[in-house]
Amino acid sequence: MKMHVSFATRDLDASVAFYRTLLNADPAKHYRDYALFLLENPGLELALGLNPRASSSAGEHYGIAVESRELVSHAIDRLKAAGLPVDIESGETCCYAVQDKIWATDPDGRRWETYYVMAESEDRESNDMSCCRETGDESACCQSAQGIADEI
Repeated sequence: MKMHVSFATRDLDASVAFYRTLLNADPAKHYRDYALFLLENPGLELALGLNPRASSSAGEHYGIAVESRELVSHAIDRLKAAGLPVDIESGETCCYAVQDKIWATDPDGRRWETYYVMAESEDRESNDMSCCRETGDESACCQSAQGIADEI
């Protein structure tokens, strides 16, 4: 089974570069107005279509669950090496789980997390986290409360 997701993008080349790094894969198709990534793990078909009016929705985010902390570390290395701005969380409680994760944002403003769940938790979030709270700023999802205070 594979999931198919299609995103409109204002800058196809920039989006292809971002998803090439995030997914650690080259697109199976790449045309002037369309690109398609086909992945076995995770089972995903990601289509990107050029649309000058593309926008992302506030508060939405997407994630890739990985099988080890090392895979989160590899994602951190890849995204940083590509010069992408990232937010890194280590051992944080978010959404009733203790996780390591990295956040990156695509050229159209879609937030992506790559994460590993180390343990389940009875708490929704750590005291210093604003994970999943309504902040009015979709880019603030799962950043430390201090980090959000610094941005305001």
